[in-house]
Amino acid sequence: MAVRGMIDTDRVAMVGHSAGGFSTIPALLSDARLKAAVNMDGNFRYPHPKPLNRPMLMLGKPSHVPGGPDPTWDDTWRELTGWKRWLTVDSTEHTSFTDVAPLAKQLNIPLQDLDGDRCDALTRAYVTAFVDRHLRPQN
Repeated sequence: MAVRGMIDTDRVAMVGHSAGGFSTIPALLSDARLKAAVNMDGNFRYPHPKPLNRPMLMLGKPSHVPGGPDPTWDDTWRELTGWKRWLTVDSTEHTSFTDVAPLAKQLNIPLQDLDGDRCDALTRAYVTAFVDRHLRPQN
């Protein structure tokens, strides 16, 4: 059963981790309905067929810093012509931006130096703030 009007198709963002993050820019470039995107610790495919002029948040572990070992982040950064932020979080690992971090803490097998609940809180806070900034109606 479809519920008409439940989703505001003028305010859709793509948020992905790893391969989902890798997919954000190709999706934005091929689908104008997507208004913004977040890549959480995924590599990027580079080069892209054209620059991207929509909001993008890049959120990653310490190795995803400017000039770091993954050059696709630096190359992609230069292609982003719209609003953009690049955030790296100290003491995190690849899975820190998923529910694995707090679940591993609950099982007493932490996977990163940063507390699993803190990883979850940071991820939620930054993704929520980004989506609110770019998609929430302004009064």
